[in-house]
Amino acid sequence: MLTTAELFDRERVPEALRALLDVEFPWEVLALLDAFGRELQDRRQPGAVHPTAVVDGPLYMEEGAEVGPYAYLTGAVYLGRGAKIGHTAYVRGPVVLGPGAHVMHSSEAKRSLLLGGAKAPHFNYVGDSVIGHDVNLGAGVKLANFKTMGTPIAVEHQATGLRKFGAALGDGVSIGCNAVLSPGTLVGKRTIIYNLASVRGVIPADTIVKYAPTLQHAELRS
Repeated sequence: MLTTAELFDRERVPEALRALLDVEFPWEVLALLDAFGRELQDRRQPGAVHPTAVVDGPLYMEEGAEVGPYAYLTGAVYLGRGAKIGHTAYVRGPVVLGPGAHVMHSSEAKRSLLLGGAKAPHFNYVGDSVIGHDVNLGAGVKLANFKTMGTPIAVEHQATGLRKFGAALGDGVSIGCNAVLSPGTLVGKRTIIYNLASVRGVIPADTIVKYAPTLQHAELRS
């Protein structure tokens, strides 16, 4: 089992957000995120929210944060220094973006924490998840947060007490285009997951995960 301390470098987290990681297991971050969102006050940077964006809930913005055109924010959203929400992004709070984190074109983030430098840049879904520093999600990557039958989510047979929990990705993880992570997946630091992979369970740090189907072909004859 990967703990919160094994996945994320707490010393890199701004002091205002550090308490969100004061738990043993990463899925416990979500309850702290809920409490953080309930206390969040609205503070926007002048001119930093595009006039076409819709903000329905408190939005707290540090210096250099931006909300792009046609983005839709609902619930409590915190944007750290230089964090960006891009064109047509959908953000359902409570969501916290650390310094320089991005949720960009047509991506959706729901009840999630993205630490500094984490990026969901194109057509991503991040649901009920915790994303480490400098993580990059390739285009179309989905972090699924709900099991098909709606049953409670366990990680390595350990109950989380949650029906919705996506993934916890350690610092420096990179995931290729159109990969899908099943509910309750934990990925250790610096691991690389190749495109199109379907991943579940607990993946250790410094691992490479590949999807390598057997390719079959037949010669066309007239």
